[in-house]
Amino acid sequence: MWRGAAAGLLCLAAACLLRRGFEPRARLLRAAELRRYRGAPGEPGLYLALLGRVFDVERGRKHYGPGGAYSGLAGRDATRAFASGDFTEAGLVDAVSGLSPAQLLSIHRWLSFYRDNYEPVGKLVGRFYDENGAPTAALREVEAAIEEALKFQAESEQRKQQFPPCNSEWSSAKGTRFWCSRQSGGVQRAWAGVPRRLFSPGQQGSSCVCVRSTGPPWGQPHSQHSHSGDLDDPQLQQFEGCPPLAEQCVLPPG
Repeated sequence: MWRGAAAGLLCLAAACLLRRGFEPRARLLRAAELRRYRGAPGEPGLYLALLGRVFDVERGRKHYGPGGAYSGLAGRDATRAFASGDFTEAGLVDAVSGLSPAQLLSIHRWLSFYRDNYEPVGKLVGRFYDENGAPTAALREVEAAIEEALKFQAESEQRKQQFPPCNSEWSSAKGTRFWCSRQSGGVQRAWAGVPRRLFSPGQQGSSCVCVRSTGPPWGQPHSQHSHSGDLDDPQLQQFEGCPPLAEQCVLPPG
């Protein structure tokens, strides 16, 4: 339950970030006007847009100005390029359909970066904002998708804390060895755990994770029903031929 609450709070914070700093009174620009802000001599400035939010990136001129590595982003909304890395004309567009959750999270991180480092100018009338500067259905849809991706990311991180990946090594002579330590999987903790196979819903196969074998189950610090850690989790399976509480398991080759 607490993991769901934490994810919910994260999503609420994400929603605030997605809208923060862009009040209804913000300046409205059209695509033709935004194209005048590419930083060339005689042009009024250097702007770019992301998810319809327009930022003044003059202080980053060496990156976004003419000849800069990211000059293609200037004077337009190229949201898709921030996610895909495609800086061709075909990729420098604002369409975000078909992007993966990881790519949507990339857009979210970039939006946070520009909010923290550059001055917001206003909104771009078009895909994400209407003539009155109100969010469009397209913006609501991508915001919801980003929030869902953030929720999944938070839950995945919590799952990794509960079930850190095993250490592993393989050789043709000895086969595969899995073992647990207090740092395995890059997760620092006070316990080492024992190797188990973890089967995740919707995924084929299993992964080796380290499982606490003492104390109450994860997220239930006051539980009186079990003191075998998370060994009773139904998604776990013991490695065949390995002692139940061994900190390492060796699977022979073949």
